[in-house]
Amino acid sequence: MNRYLSILILLALPLVEAAGQRSREGTSPPGKSPDSLNIVMSDAYREIWNRQIQDKIDRDIGRYRKEEAHLVLEGIAGAAEVSIEQVSHSFLFGGNTFLYGDLKTPEKNKKYEDTFGKLFNAGTVSFYWKTLEPQWGKPRYQAGSSYEYRRPPTDPVVEFCESKGINMNGHAMIYGTRRWGHPGWMPENRKEMEAIFESHIRELAERYKGRIQRWDVVNESTDQANRGIMPDDYTYKSFLWAMKYFPDSVRLNINDSDMHWEMPLYRRYLEIVRNLIDRGIRINQVGLQMHIFNPKESRSIAEGADVLTPAKISERLDYMSDAGRPLQVSEVTVSAPDSTNEGMWIQAAITRNLYRLWFSHPNVKGITWWNVVDGGAASGEPSLSGIYDKELKEKPVYNVLSQLINEEWQTRLQTRTDKDGQVRFRGFKGKYVARWKDKNRQQREAAFEIGDGENKYFLK
Repeated sequence: MNRYLSILILLALPLVEAAGQRSREGTSPPGKSPDSLNIVMSDAYREIWNRQIQDKIDRDIGRYRKEEAHLVLEGIAGAAEVSIEQVSHSFLFGGNTFLYGDLKTPEKNKKYEDTFGKLFNAGTVSFYWKTLEPQWGKPRYQAGSSYEYRRPPTDPVVEFCESKGINMNGHAMIYGTRRWGHPGWMPENRKEMEAIFESHIRELAERYKGRIQRWDVVNESTDQANRGIMPDDYTYKSFLWAMKYFPDSVRLNINDSDMHWEMPLYRRYLEIVRNLIDRGIRINQVGLQMHIFNPKESRSIAEGADVLTPAKISERLDYMSDAGRPLQVSEVTVSAPDSTNEGMWIQAAITRNLYRLWFSHPNVKGITWWNVVDGGAASGEPSLSGIYDKELKEKPVYNVLSQLINEEWQTRLQTRTDKDGQVRFRGFKGKYVARWKDKNRQQREAAFEIGDGENKYFLK
């Protein structure tokens, strides 16, 4: 039994006992399954996420997230023992870094930092223009810049991510909603704004060049009615400027939508993306969001509400895949319905099923949890949506994610080569290390990577 499963069982015991007590009192029947996650979910929820759905998810994970590998080990005589260990994922599991350095004590800050590398291999870095440059010509890039809640100076965050090999997403160059987007000093003249927008994008490119792997060039441009005054055709122009100033190695994203949206809004989003591509715009990835902001919604989902079901989520993922670009589940909020033990387990159960479904979709390339710590959300967003509580103690949702990312979705093998020193296996995509002893009993070690297509390596 691995350590994460042990944690899950230990944490679940009070829930199992409580569920039995509620059943005896006639207020809430226990779940049919003794599973620690399902015990808090209704029969109606379990029917929505039924065995057939789960089996399909498992098949699709095996089909789309794994590839065949063929290793030929040199320097051995006959069959040999070989250890194969995956050391990183090609799939991006991320969180936003908005509370970097802001957890009040060194111990809490260290715990927060360790999340990146230990659990997440990707981070979203805050570049909201409104707080990045509150005074015209005085951007808050450097350490020691003025304090803004959830908006740390960008240079230290980028340097931190680089030090740990964390893949970064800059969020965002241009934000279509004035409340969160550009600064208060922005002129109310469309033509004047154009030159300022271009200058801003050029400055970001010159400062960070190719250090940040991905950028949300334009965030949330679909709701044109509520965006306020913007340059005409600003989404198209912003991408043109990004293409002009950023190196080709940087992935340029558009980010919008929520998986709660009805399909007419998704059709509008797809039209925007296709129109930009048809006009020669380089869009490398399409972001889709999923925010359960209302704690009452989490409770209703646990009770079996027809919300965020596998069918509805898959329909939206499949539909946006018609743009011909990879998808990123770019912002994820799953609020616990309350701060009770049961509430935290509801959050964990919802999260596990959603992550499994997203990970199983062939066109999804990454998932980003939004607010990592309880109480670290923006004004008006839920305070119970973290994977840590306010004291940086892991919640059940943290352990569920860790069990998936670090255990269930990693390949580790102890096996033997054939007489010719070859071994074949199917593994999750990512970077690996193979270890074996040669014919002189000397320890050998070699790195390789499993990606799409042929994965044959001659390891020395």
